Amino acid sequence: MPGFFVPAFCTFVPVKLTVYPSYLTGSIYAPPSKSIFQRAVAAALLAPGTSRLSNPCFANDGLSALAMAGHLGAQIEEDGEDLLLHGGLNPIGTELNAGEAGLGIRLFTPIAALHDGPLTMVGEGSLATRPMGMFETILPPLGAFCSTADGKLPIAVKGPLKGGTISLDGSLSSQFLTGLLMALPLAAEDSTLHVKDLKSTPYIEMTLEVMAHYGVHVTHTNFETFEIPGGQAYKPKDIYVDGDWSGAAFQLIAGALSGKDFYEVKGLPSVFTQADQAVTGALLFAGCKVKNQQGDYQVVGHQLRGIDFDLTDCPDLFPPLAAMAVFGDKPSRFTGVHRLKHKESDRGVVLRDEFAKAGLRIDLDGDVMTVHPGEPQAATLDSNNDHRIAMAAALLGMGGTEPITITGAEAIRKSYPDFFADMSELGGNIQS
Repeated sequence: MPGFFVPAFCTFVPVKLTVYPSYLTGSIYAPPSKSIFQRAVAAALLAPGTSRLSNPCFANDGLSALAMAGHLGAQIEEDGEDLLLHGGLNPIGTELNAGEAGLGIRLFTPIAALHDGPLTMVGEGSLATRPMGMFETILPPLGAFCSTADGKLPIAVKGPLKGGTISLDGSLSSQFLTGLLMALPLAAEDSTLHVKDLKSTPYIEMTLEVMAHYGVHVTHTNFETFEIPGGQAYKPKDIYVDGDWSGAAFQLIAGALSGKDFYEVKGLPSVFTQADQAVTGALLFAGCKVKNQQGDYQVVGHQLRGIDFDLTDCPDLFPPLAAMAVFGDKPSRFTGVHRLKHKESDRGVVLRDEFAKAGLRIDLDGDVMTVHPGEPQAATLDSNNDHRIAMAAALLGMGGTEPITITGAEAIRKSYPDFFADMSELGGNIQS
């Protein structure tokens, strides 16, 4: 059916939860990767024919991708636990709503610009405040009309993209580049993209890997110059969506802080590149034992050490690693704070201010975050409508000696709606 796709189930998350000190044991599967899933949905939309998506992501960002694909002409149906997506770019309306998905809006805007009719991209919540002005710089030289509301949503586009040569700044977000890379192979002409100061190159590796899976190819030189042949065609393909290392980071650190006896996170085969797999290195540096059994990771925590770690290419690890660092034997230093300002919240500031409510100290000095060890005190922390802040607060509660109450706990629906339910099944003491 075209339009918004609604799965056969939905996860209810109370607005307010209290997380108590816990012992966790057992096995848990990583949630599906919303990053891979959104790219796969876009590729399947652009591939005439039927693609099967196994292990689909029904978090809010995944649902937003399905909704936009549906409004751009895809037909989507359930087949058991899989989704069948029948591709073809043929919009059925003029407005696409990305919800609060930052990747979604930046991925599907260039795809919408392939169409020769006017389309408007809108969003909700914090997405309305995030910078989108780059589209006005990069789309017109490639043949498409584009305008924003003073650099913010809504975005008006009208194609078709024709291709060409442009330069763009990659320091704000790699997601703009991801959208161009996925759309421009369908342009009539070849394209060359000169990218300066690209951040999060693993996410671009993921993009290129998903594109190649669907039969479309791009070459690059040191992630600085991208050569994109025009006139290519996506081919329908079956794809299994890997487990999400961003969500698994919280699962693994929960095991390091609160795991007892046997603790395992399953379903992380890493077929596609994911930046947040770097969490395994951080855990090892912190003194944990991590054992990989063909994509199933066992973790055993010990007395945690303070660490120095560069998170520039994997900024989503700031919240879980900040929570882990609280329990270290000395301060931990994390580099890459400039990547946090334009997330669902200003994450560096929010982590500092919310952890302070629990008597914990985080210092921000330019691009460096220093997390000081401490014992979390009983407190009420606000998620600030940020899914990763909510989960980080839960780690403080499970790993400490005092309860942590979380307001806005429903924010987890953006990426990992079953987080609290999964932690409870492992023994987490979580009450509404």
